[in-house]
Parts: sequence; structure tokens; C-alpha cells
Amino acid sequence: MTTNVAEADAAAATNKETNGVGGHRAYDYGGNPLARNTTSESARLPAFGGEFQPGAYRDIAQRKFANPAPLGLSAFALTTFILSLINLNTRGVASPNIVVASAYAYGGGVQLLAGMWEMAVGNTFGATALSSYGGFWISFAITLTPGGFEIVDSLTINGSEIEFLDSFGFFLMGWFIFTTILLVCTLRSTVAFFLLFFFLDLAFLLLGIGYLHRNSAGAPNPPIIKAGGVFGILAAFMAWYNALAGLADSSNSFFLIPVLHFPWSDKGRESRLAKTERQTV
Repeated sequence: MTTNVAEADAAAATNKETNGVGGHRAYDYGGNPLARNTTSESARLPAFGGEFQPGAYRDIAQRKFANPAPLGLSAFALTTFILSLINLNTRGVASPNIVVASAYAYGGGVQLLAGMWEMAVGNTFGATALSSYGGFWISFAITLTPGGFEIVDSLTINGSEIEFLDSFGFFLMGWFIFTTILLVCTLRSTVAFFLLFFFLDLAFLLLGIGYLHRNSAGAPNPPIIKAGGVFGILAAFMAWYNALAGLADSSNSFFLIPVLHFPWSDKGRESRLAKTERQTV
């Protein structure tokens, strides 16, 4: 009997040292304020955003493939950041030629590959979103490749770009509709994930309006295009933030990235239930 009690005490001590993860002793960081110290069950919630899945969480310890979402989000963020700065006419730069290379290689090619890997790991939402936006950037680059596919020239009639501007406005409005569909699917996820698609949705809407509702000179409406650029910058930073949430896990970070769960989400309900149970004890 005494032996059984001693073995139980030893097992409990081991479990405490390993934070419930068998086989690995917790490191002593010497009072490091960023050390991962679990104080409650809510502190053990994994970071969301990088998993690119509005539904349930999946344990990273059981993952057989690397998480492709941070790669796709980072590719989207950088290319969107560059184009949005141009839309804001930052330092007088107004021509989008520089973004063509990023749109082909990083925002287009790399993001498309990340979307295909999301398909491989069984994430329908991630595969649809990343692959589609990868296709967006590739089609954007094809449209604006200087001297390449001559799409702009073929839609310029008698020196007037009205037909091209209208066509490009239709293109952007179509992506606004698609992004709205994805936005609806993020309502059960987190605030950080929702804001990414919310800002992107507004950016597409404003840019589309800017091309369709032109100024007196027949050019894209500058104030509306700049407003779209502002929301594009916000979308880019939210994409980077969600990518960081996916990168910073228990294998490389002392802390988790706060992403704020909606109260009606699965994790939000679990947190309220756990809080209620603690209060009733």
C-alpha cells in the first residue's frame, strides 16, 4: 500500500514538472518573465490564425505535416503591403510595376503552393482562400505585366483607358464578393482572423469603386483609391499578425499570440463554461 502511494506521488510530481506532457521535463528559465508558465486551462489554448481554419483546433503534437498557413499569409501580406503603399502614392510612387514580380513569385506562386498544402492537410477553408488569392495575384501580374500580355493596351481605345478601368473595376468587385463569402465563414473563429478578411473586404470594395467611379479627368478616383490603400495596409498587417500566431507555438516561443475569441465561438463558450465551473467550486 505504501509503495502504491509513493508511486502515485512520484507520477503526480512528474506530471507537474512536464505540464502534463509526458517524457519531457520542463526547462527552468531562471525566472524569465516570458517563460511559459501555465496558470489555468485558458492559458493552454493554442494560438489561432495560423491554422487558417475557422472551425475546431487541432493539436500540433499530432501534426504530420508542417502548417502551411503562415507561409501563405506572409506571402499575401508582403504583396498586399507593397501594392497598398503604391495605392497611397507613398513617396510619389504611383506605378504598380514593382509589385508585378512579388505578385508572380511570392504572393502568387508561393501562396498558391501553400493553398495546395492546405488541401493536403485537409483544410478546405485554407485551401480555398490561399489558392484563390494566389490566383488573384498571378492574374493581377498577368494584367499589368509591362509589354507582356498587352491586356491594358488591348482595352485602350483611341487613347482612352475607360474600358480597361471599367473592366478592372469589375475584376475587383468580383473579389470583393468572394472575400465577403470568406468573411462570413470567419464569424466563429477569432477577432484577429475576422479582421483580416474584414479589412481586405473593404479594400477590394473601395478599390473597385475607385476604378468604376472616376474623377473628372477620367482617372481612378484618388481619395477612394487611397482609402482602399489604407485598408490594404491594415489587411497586410493582420495577415502578418495571424501568420505570427501560427508560427509562435510551443516549439519556438515562450508565449502565445493573443487573437481574441468571439464569445459565440467554440473556444469562447468553452472559456465561459470553465470560468463558470471555477466560480461554482
